[in-house]
Amino acid sequence: MFTTRPEILGTFGVVTSTHWMASATGMAMLEKGGNAFDACIAAAFVLQIVEPHLVGPSGDMPAVFYSARTKQVEVLCAQGPSPEAATIAAYKALGLDLVPGSGLLATVVPGAFDGWMLMLRDHGRLSLREVLSPAIGYALNGHPMLPRVADQIKAVKDLFETEWPTSAAVFLPGGNLPKAKALFANPTLGATYARILAESEAAGGSREHQIEAARRSWSQGFVAEAIDRFCRTQEVMDSSGRRHKGLLTGHDMARWSASYEKPASVSYHGWEVFKTGPWGQGPLFLQTLKILEGFDLNGMDPKGAPFIHLVAEALKLAFADREAYYGDPDFVSVPMETLLSEAYAAERRALISDAASLTLRPGIVAGFEDQVARMWAELRLPGSTSGGGAAVGEPTLQSMVAANRRGDTVHIDAIDNEGNMVSATPSGGWLQSSPVIPELGFALNSRAQMFWLTEGLPASLAPRKRPRTTLTPSLAFQDGDPRLAFGTPGGDQQDQWQMSLFLRRVHHGLNLQEAIDLPMFHTAHAPSSFYPREARLGHLMVEESVGEETIAALEAKGHQVERAASWTVGRTTAAEKGADGILRAAATPRLMQAYAIGR
Repeated sequence: MFTTRPEILGTFGVVTSTHWMASATGMAMLEKGGNAFDACIAAAFVLQIVEPHLVGPSGDMPAVFYSARTKQVEVLCAQGPSPEAATIAAYKALGLDLVPGSGLLATVVPGAFDGWMLMLRDHGRLSLREVLSPAIGYALNGHPMLPRVADQIKAVKDLFETEWPTSAAVFLPGGNLPKAKALFANPTLGATYARILAESEAAGGSREHQIEAARRSWSQGFVAEAIDRFCRTQEVMDSSGRRHKGLLTGHDMARWSASYEKPASVSYHGWEVFKTGPWGQGPLFLQTLKILEGFDLNGMDPKGAPFIHLVAEALKLAFADREAYYGDPDFVSVPMETLLSEAYAAERRALISDAASLTLRPGIVAGFEDQVARMWAELRLPGSTSGGGAAVGEPTLQSMVAANRRGDTVHIDAIDNEGNMVSATPSGGWLQSSPVIPELGFALNSRAQMFWLTEGLPASLAPRKRPRTTLTPSLAFQDGDPRLAFGTPGGDQQDQWQMSLFLRRVHHGLNLQEAIDLPMFHTAHAPSSFYPREARLGHLMVEESVGEETIAALEAKGHQVERAASWTVGRTTAAEKGADGILRAAATPRLMQAYAIGR
C-alpha cells in the first residue's frame, strides 16, 4: 500500500510527536542516555514553545505509560481541578449559563508542569537541566514559526491590541505580526523556565531533591504568586462578551499535585487497551471497542462505507454514555464496570442498524435514571431521546466574540530499547485562550469550559473537581506484551481518529503509517466538550479521498456527510514494539509538521 512516508524502524528507540523539533529533541534525550520518559518530557516542553496555539506551560496533561522497571501500566493524571471559589452559584451570579470558552473564568489549576516533574522524578534518569535546556534555548533564541501559528496570531490580532495588551507584547513584537518561517522568540517564557531551573539547582542535593524544588517554584513560588496576582487584579474580555476577573488563587495551586492512577482497560481480539478513567473521555474508546467486538470487521474495506458506518454508529452510542455518566470519580459515581461489561455492550450493539442514527441514545443503568433525565433537560437536543423517546429542544447558544477561538492539542509517543513506553497528550494554555501573564510570558488554560453549570450532572462544576477532559492517550498490549502507544490532538475527535488507526492495525494488518495515511472520518453527533457546547445530530465528516462511491453510500444510510479536503483530518501518531523486538513509529502527514524519528 502506498504511504506518504516510511514507517520508521529501529532497535535503539523511537519518538513521534506533532512537531519535528519536539521529536528530534526527544530522540536527543535517548542519545544522551535518557529513557522514553526523559524523551517525552523534553519533547513536551519544546512543544510549548513551537506550538503555542496548541499547548502552553499552564496546560494539562494525561499520560498512560508502561514501566519496564515496575512491569506495570499506570496513568499519570496532571489534570488540574477547578478553583475552590468555582461554584455554580458564583458563575450564575455573573449572569452566565455556560463557563466561558476563554479568559480567566475558564481557568483550572495548571497541571502539566507538576505532572512532568513527577514523571521525571520517578521514571526519568536525566537532570532537569538536560530536559529543559532545549525548550529554554528555543524560547530565548528563537525558532522558525509555523505558518499556522502566524495565522492564529493574525486572527486574534485585534483582540490582543484592544483587550489583551500583555499578549500583544509577546506575540506582536514591536506591534508587528510575526512572519511565518521566520525566527520567533519568547524571552520572558525562556526566563521563567531558566529561573525555575536556577532555583532548583540552588536547592542542591540529589536529582530528586532539585526536581522537588522546581515543583515548589511553580506551585508555591514565584509562578504561583504571579498567577494569583493576575487573576485577582485583572478583568479581561472572554467569550461571554464581557470582562471578568479570575477565581484561581495561589492557594489552589499550592494544595494540588499530580498523581498516579490505575488505568481503565478492556480486552479486544487478543489485545488489551488502556485509557484514563472517566474524568477523561478515554473510556468511550473502550466502550466502542466492546460494542464493535460483536461485528466482523476483518472482511470490511478499512475505508469503505460499511466500515465507516459501523464505527461511527458505535462511537455515537459511546459518546451518548459519556454525556450521561462520565465525570470525576472523586465526586460522582460512574458505573464503569457496567459500561464496560459484555452484557451492556450487547445491549448497545443491538441498537445499530443499517441506517444512521439521528438521535443521542445513552443506555440506562439502574440507579442512574434521574441523572440521565437531568442531562436531557440541560441539553435540549432536537431528536434526542432519554430511553423513553422524549424529544427535547435546541441548546442555548451565547453570543461569541473573537476571544472564543478554540485551540487544539499536541501528542507524544516514545519507546526505548529497555521497553519503557509512554503516550502523552498535553494541551491547554493556548495563546488565544487567555491573556499572557506579563511576568511569566504565558497564558492560562481554559479547561473549565468542560463543566456544566447545572446541578446534578456528572460533569457539573464543583470546587476542586477535575473537568471531564477530552485528552485521551492510549496504550495497548497484544497477547500480554506491551506493544503500542498512540494518540492524537483533536478534542472530541481524539478517540475517533485513534479508533481508525487501531482497528486498521488490528483487523487489516496495516502497518502504522498505512493505517494513519488512510482517509479519516469523525462525527460531531454528540454535544461538544467546548464552549458553546453545540451538537450536530447525524453529522459525519469524511475526507474526500474515501471516494464518491463511499460518500454516496454513507449519505444513502442517512448520514449528514460533511466533506473534508483530502489530507486535512487528524494528527495521529503512534509507536510500536513488535514481537520481533523491532521498534516502529509513524506520524500523520496532515498539516505537514508531525514527525516520527528512530534508529
